[in-house]
Amino acid sequence: MKLVFAGTPAFAVPSLEALAARFPIAAVLTQPDKPQGRKGVLTPSPVKLAAQALHIPVLQPPRLKEDVSLLAAAGADLMVTCAYGQILTQAVLDLFPLGVWNVHASLLPAYRGAAPIARAIMAGERETGVTVMKTDVGLDTGDMFLRAALPVSETDTCGTLTQKLSVLGAELIVKAVERIAHGDVVLTPQGEGTVCKKVVRTQIDFSRPAKEVSALVRGLSPAPLAYAVKDALTLNCYNAAVVACEGDAPSGTVLCVSPKHGLVVACGEGAVRLTEVQPAGGKRMADTAFAGGRKLAEGARFDQPVL
Repeated sequence: MKLVFAGTPAFAVPSLEALAARFPIAAVLTQPDKPQGRKGVLTPSPVKLAAQALHIPVLQPPRLKEDVSLLAAAGADLMVTCAYGQILTQAVLDLFPLGVWNVHASLLPAYRGAAPIARAIMAGERETGVTVMKTDVGLDTGDMFLRAALPVSETDTCGTLTQKLSVLGAELIVKAVERIAHGDVVLTPQGEGTVCKKVVRTQIDFSRPAKEVSALVRGLSPAPLAYAVKDALTLNCYNAAVVACEGDAPSGTVLCVSPKHGLVVACGEGAVRLTEVQPAGGKRMADTAFAGGRKLAEGARFDQPVL
């Protein structure tokens, strides 16, 4: 049984490597190299680099639906997709006698779409997971095969949770393909689900409860990031935690900025400590290191977002 693997970001690399250790991979499908940095240097995807290290042929059509012959030539029985980044047409699905199977980073049918990990954190979920589903032409709507749950901690960022889910996804897809090879497949229709949109860089609204502010910061870290503004200072925020708060200072007020206790800001309910920050144009650092620079004073108040 030969496979084609389709994926692009680092999240998909453990799945590719785990499958390649057990099954012949005829080809790897990934997005075209993209310009990065100020000089716009063309940079391969993490999946392409992993495939090259494994000596697997790489296919990079800009629009797969216009070049289906590339996949047909691979002569594979089954395709696995994992954050590939292009919608598959029925013509592509029909190429694989044993189907196309997707590794999705949520407990479907919840959080279909582009940013399931970030959205789960931002929504305050205490549990998420990975689903292997049989792909159809819809957006993450195919019948479910295997699911595995994972707790979401109050310290998880999108970055840390992505790493955990990528390992879980690799374990799950290997189990799935082994069972598919033996014809041991029972599918469950999803039913009605929820769709999540792509996340964007967002200014923090400190009038929200501290739990929501912390979840926003962690969900958007390490990219595209939540940020706070005070006059000419823009502060990118990489991590945050809810802390105890006494008093009734207006939301957005800096309650503490010290090398010992860090940067604490009043919220609509409670307070949040911005534990890892980066002044625009500066270095990413712990809030205690930032506080030593005295770029803010206690009693200062962050600007409210303009709606």
